[in-house]
Amino acid sequence: MRLRIAHSSVYRYDPPATGVIQVLRLTPRNHDGQYITDWRIDVTPDARLAARDDAFGNITHVFTADGPLDELHVDVYGQVETQSADGVVHGTVERFPQSLYLRDTALTEADAPIRNFAQKIRATAGDDALAVLHALLDRLHEDIRCEATTDDQSEREASSNAAKCFALKRGAPKDIAHIFIGAAHVLGIPARCIGGYFCKPDMNGAQDTGHAWAEAYVPGLGWVAFDPANGFCPTDAHVRVAVGLDYLGAAPVRGTRLGAGAETLAIAIKVDQ
Repeated sequence: MRLRIAHSSVYRYDPPATGVIQVLRLTPRNHDGQYITDWRIDVTPDARLAARDDAFGNITHVFTADGPLDELHVDVYGQVETQSADGVVHGTVERFPQSLYLRDTALTEADAPIRNFAQKIRATAGDDALAVLHALLDRLHEDIRCEATTDDQSEREASSNAAKCFALKRGAPKDIAHIFIGAAHVLGIPARCIGGYFCKPDMNGAQDTGHAWAEAYVPGLGWVAFDPANGFCPTDAHVRVAVGLDYLGAAPVRGTRLGAGAETLAIAIKVDQ
């Protein structure tokens, strides 16, 4: 599948900011089943983007814009060729051993209800890791209502931790991914968070945020992707952009503004064929 992506973020500052510093994780890498044919990032007002890899191998761009700034635009345009691999992920940059991805964060740590939930899944599904992970995927999709992330939340690093989302039985895709990761850790399965894009057929390409899912390590297969918000393994409709221990490590934008005042954010994302 050939996917076209347009991702626009407009920040407005009142009064104008004296400066802005941002780190962008908005550039996907090639791997088996994903090939980037065209990709660019535009920042207005003009700023020099310093490209580098972060610790996880994500492509990042860092920039500083000097004020006074009443508006800042970050626009991404790209085309990606994708092929479905039934969720199996090969050819990615791997900087750490799988054991690192057993590490919990404040967002993924499982509380007693999640630990009990994970143990019940294993008792029903057996000891086969892939079967357990698919059972976990199905149950989370059934039990946790997926809610859209607001413009204000989606690129401001706002996430509920796994315990809160599990207790409420609702959350954004990244929050549900945190539950999946935390439950997998309880069962001794390495798991991590993925940030990217998803072409939703019933959305006509228009979306108000990016997407997030999880990957878990299965002996004999390697890393396998699971999208608990949608209830299936990622397909050629997914574009994998960044990886982290949780969504904060894979978030598309992290940064800060200099100066007091209010900041508003408007996001427009379109992913289509």
